[in-house]
Amino acid sequence: MAMVYRTLFSPKFIAPSFISPATKLVSLDPYLPCNQVHYSNKKRGFPLPAVASVPYPPINVDYLETEFSGHGVSFASISDSCVVRMGLANGSVASLMLPSGLITSYKAPMWHGGLLELLHTSVSEGENGGAVIQGGVSLVFNFINGDGGLSWSPSSWALRDVRGSPQEFIQVELISNSLEDKVEVKHIVTLQGDVLSSEIVITNSKPTPLSLMGSVMSHLAVSTPEATYAMGLERSNFFTRPPVLSSFSIIPPDFSQKKDSGSNNSWGPMAFKELLSSWGSRNQKIDGIESENDEELEGEEDDNYKHLTEKMSRIYTSTPRSFTIIDRGRRNSVVVGRDGFNELYMFSPGSSHKWYSKYAYICIGQSALLEPIILGPEGEWRGRQDLHNPNL
Repeated sequence: MAMVYRTLFSPKFIAPSFISPATKLVSLDPYLPCNQVHYSNKKRGFPLPAVASVPYPPINVDYLETEFSGHGVSFASISDSCVVRMGLANGSVASLMLPSGLITSYKAPMWHGGLLELLHTSVSEGENGGAVIQGGVSLVFNFINGDGGLSWSPSSWALRDVRGSPQEFIQVELISNSLEDKVEVKHIVTLQGDVLSSEIVITNSKPTPLSLMGSVMSHLAVSTPEATYAMGLERSNFFTRPPVLSSFSIIPPDFSQKKDSGSNNSWGPMAFKELLSSWGSRNQKIDGIESENDEELEGEEDDNYKHLTEKMSRIYTSTPRSFTIIDRGRRNSVVVGRDGFNELYMFSPGSSHKWYSKYAYICIGQSALLEPIILGPEGEWRGRQDLHNPNL
C-alpha cells in the first residue's frame, strides 16, 4: 500500500456557543430524501441519511456556498466529500470534511511569524483505490441501550449552521441523528485567534436513560515523541488499556491489537464488545506497551514533566482541566483543555519511528471510556475540548 503523509488542504477562551441575539436558527427535518433540499425563509440545513450505515447523500457544494458564504468559510469538493475551510484574519486556519466530520487541519500563528500545523493526518490508498484519511480530530462515540447493547454510533454529519466573521471567530455547527433511537448529536467547531474548540451537545429524546461511551480523539503533530513532554499530569490516577481503535485511529503495526475484520468501521459492535472486555480486565498484560513494570496496569502519575518517548496507552482520571503538550523539536506547545469529560485518554506510539513521519504524533482524547455518561430521559449533555495555541 503506497503511503503519502501530508497536511490536508492546506487559551484566552470565550464560551463556544457564539449565537448572536440577532441570529435565529431554523429547525429542520434532517431526514429529507437526498434529492430534496429544505428551504426556509432564511437558511440552513442539508439532508442527512436516516441511518448512519446507509450510503452518504451527495453533497451540493454550490448550495453550501450560496447558503453559508460571508463568514470566512469556503467549500471545495473532493471526490464524494466536501472540505470546509475556516480562515481568520490573523492567519489561523482550520479544515474539516463532510460527511465524515473529521477535522483534518489546524494551522496556528507562531512566535516566529509563520504558521504551524498542530494536527497530524495520514493519507493512504485504500483497497478500492480511494484515499483513506486518518488522524486529525474526530468524535468516537457509542450510545448503549439499557440492556448493554450497542445502539448507534454517529458517523455521518451534515452542516447545520455557520456563524461569525474572519475578524472575530468562525463557528461551524454539524449535526448527526439517529431517527430510530431518538438521539441527536451536535458538533460545534469554533475557530478563534488562539484556540480551536470542539463542543459536543447530545440530546436524548427517548423516555428512557441512555449511556454514552467514547471520546473526542485528537492526533497532535510532534517532531517525535522523543522530544515531547506532557506537563501538568502529576498525581493523576491512570489505567493502562489497549489503544482505542476507530476509523480514524493511527496505530503502529507493532501494537498487537487488531482491527475488527468483520466491519468497515473498527469502532463497530464486535470491536466495541472486545474493547470493553479488555478494559474491564485489570490483571491482563497489555502487549506492545512498555512501562517501568509490565504489571503496572494501574497507578499514579509521578512526573509533572512526563517524557513521552515510550509506548503508552493510558486512561487518566482526576486530571486537571487543562495540561500542556510541549514539543522541543518543533519549539511549540499546545494547551489541551476539557469540560464535561472526567477522563483523559493518552496514546504515544513511542520514539522508535522516524522523526516527522506517520507515527510522529501524540493522541489525546477527552473521554468517557472507563465510566459511561448517563443521559436521562429527555436529557441533554455537553462536553468540550479546547486546543489552545500559546505560541503567539
